[in-house]
Amino acid sequence: MRWSGGVPGLRWEGGRVSALAHGQTVAFRAVGPRLCPGARANPCPLAATVPARATGGQCPECARLDRARSVAADTLADDPRTYRVYLAWFGPGMTKVGITAEERGDARLLEQGAVAFSWLGRGPLMAARRTEELLRHALKVPDRIPYDRKRAVRHQLPGPDARRREIEELYGRATALATWTETLEPLEFRAYDHGDVFGIDELPPLTGTVTELIDGGVVAGRLLAAAGPDLHLLDVAGRCLALDTRLVRGWALVTPSTPTASVTVPVRPVRGVDLDVQDSLFPS
Repeated sequence: MRWSGGVPGLRWEGGRVSALAHGQTVAFRAVGPRLCPGARANPCPLAATVPARATGGQCPECARLDRARSVAADTLADDPRTYRVYLAWFGPGMTKVGITAEERGDARLLEQGAVAFSWLGRGPLMAARRTEELLRHALKVPDRIPYDRKRAVRHQLPGPDARRREIEELYGRATALATWTETLEPLEFRAYDHGDVFGIDELPPLTGTVTELIDGGVVAGRLLAAAGPDLHLLDVAGRCLALDTRLVRGWALVTPSTPTASVTVPVRPVRGVDLDVQDSLFPS
């Protein structure tokens, strides 16, 4: 899944993107095997298969090639672009610090599923990286939060005011550390909120999450929300299932062959929820 102009979409091999909209029906059948899509717009030279539960979606060789020149992997130190340091909020007590190229706007925050965020400062890459490390250690905030933790709290979030307060408190603690302002230009506090963009403020309780796709397996449901790489789908029985679209990468997808499609992929139920997805039908 890719975010462009605040709109989520599924990016196909070749670059075409199918935009997604809240309320639409999403239905597909996976056709395997799951193949590595390659790296840097080049096909995988090994035509390697990828484990169904791997969220990376690449073989080890292609993953290494992608990370050889990567800001996220800290292997690209000579990028001349301007970078911004941000403070992101994913749920109560779940904040992180990170950096992104200024020209990308808030795309990185959307990709991570940040519900709210504020910019902190802007400047050269290495100055932004040093500030990120300073804040991590001084304020005890991480630079990564696992997607399953973000997903677990997304269905019971407090409102925008509470989200803003927690981000503002972290911003105040960060600006109190004056040393980073010697190398970065400070930016005024402003809380941005993605609740409406994601469509998450009125989600029903989460019933289960898709753990993997299988050859011939079908996923179908009405799109309630899209946040980060996740699609939150409502089946005809009123059950809310979450699909991490990183699990889709490398599969061929086709339209289900029957007028109604049953969810026939492995799903992990939320603790305490009785879930039988085999009889979950939804119009394709």
